[in-house]
Amino acid sequence: MADPKGFMTTPREEYPRRPVEERVRDWNEVYVPGALLPIISRQADRCMDCGIPFCHDACPLGNLIPEWNDLVSREDWRAASDRLHATNNFPEFTGRLCPAPCEAGCVLAINQPAVTIKNVEVAIADRAWEDGFTPPRPPDRLSGRTVAVIGSGPAGLAAAQQLTRAGHTVAVYERADRIGGLLRYGIPAFKMEKRHLDRRLEQMRAEGTKFRTSTAVGRDLGAAELRARYDAVVLAVGATAWRELDVPGRELAGIYQAMEYLPLADRVCEGDLEVSPLSAAGKHVVIVGGGDTGADCLGTAVREGAASVTQLDIYAQPEAERDEDVEPWPTYPKIYRLSAAHEEARDLETAPAADADARLFAASTLRFTGDAQGHVRSLHLVEVDERRRPVPGSGRTLPADLVLLALGFSGPDRRDGLIDQLGLALDARGTITRGIDFATNVPKVYVAGDAARGQSLIVWAIAEGRAVAASVDRALAGTSQLPTPIGPYDRPMTA
Repeated sequence: MADPKGFMTTPREEYPRRPVEERVRDWNEVYVPGALLPIISRQADRCMDCGIPFCHDACPLGNLIPEWNDLVSREDWRAASDRLHATNNFPEFTGRLCPAPCEAGCVLAINQPAVTIKNVEVAIADRAWEDGFTPPRPPDRLSGRTVAVIGSGPAGLAAAQQLTRAGHTVAVYERADRIGGLLRYGIPAFKMEKRHLDRRLEQMRAEGTKFRTSTAVGRDLGAAELRARYDAVVLAVGATAWRELDVPGRELAGIYQAMEYLPLADRVCEGDLEVSPLSAAGKHVVIVGGGDTGADCLGTAVREGAASVTQLDIYAQPEAERDEDVEPWPTYPKIYRLSAAHEEARDLETAPAADADARLFAASTLRFTGDAQGHVRSLHLVEVDERRRPVPGSGRTLPADLVLLALGFSGPDRRDGLIDQLGLALDARGTITRGIDFATNVPKVYVAGDAARGQSLIVWAIAEGRAVAASVDRALAGTSQLPTPIGPYDRPMTA
């Protein structure tokens, strides 16, 4: 703790964003390049000598937050990088994409703005790459054991890197043409430029991890054949089976799932396409769903030049401050948050009829109507109360040439045949069941990430990848030095 009074003398100051009018004209990250380093040491000084750092428990990775805050306040970047990477394989991802439950658990957040933990994290990660503190770490010797990891999202990549460093020969199988899962095709570039992903993948290749793209296990390669080929198989296929909206007019053209829309914009940024075939340019866009995926659609549609964009959230507008009776500290509260995409929509007035920024709260879709050619033209909605019952006389109609459904995901996608070919047991939610050691009902097959946990945060995915790697390493080698940050049944703190 470099400054024992830092939390009293220094106000919270966050990573400044570029002007809205500037950033919506490109796909670069929204933050001002280089603006974080001049303020970050002072922000790290705000970390208290709190005795019991609840930020540890709020983060499933168990990040050593007070330790690297202290090191950053002293500008010891190498040591800070070592402490950060001791618990997190990919801090440059989490520092950009995680909603920071650690900040909700910060002791300072009891009655003041929390320490900017997320900003400190990304500053350390970026500085580590710039100063060469993240060289490849290949194993000293190989174990002679082989592991297949199916899926290359954050859980799969974390498991692969841990197991490779433990000395096992690891191959990652990905059905898309590039590695990264939703980090590649799903997360917009304005939230995380893909160069961060590519740089980490090069490190993993140098360590010895093998990557097999354009290979859907179960379709292009039999699941039983792959299982017979390896000593262990880790399933990290995510929860990509999207939820549907069963209302009249759903069959009309122009209504798509968010994950049909977002990957195409990422492909434009990758140079695969000149223009997305689902581009929002010149269209009235309505996004059904109030979560992060909906916000990603919002920012993407704004950059594509939509005529208007409105986001529907079935929940009532949250309060600006935590309700201590309902969601007491240190739980992660549901409060009104203004993401970069919502800030853009608010300033550009993309949805004049919205309650706040581009969002209509407590709004439920009733039906879609279209034109003579069968293309959607209108979305009919109604306001609902806290029990989601329609409020009489509250119906309204929005123009809609493009509708994007961002309603979340119910479990792993079964269309490739992987689950059925292996005979994996599923629970009532449709996710893959597992035991205390992350093992499925099929010998040699383990599961981690959203495929078993259900839709969750990137920090939980990385923590699961690290934990399943320890279980696999123990099964193959008899013992393991790899950390197990969480168990398969751990859940976030709730009231």
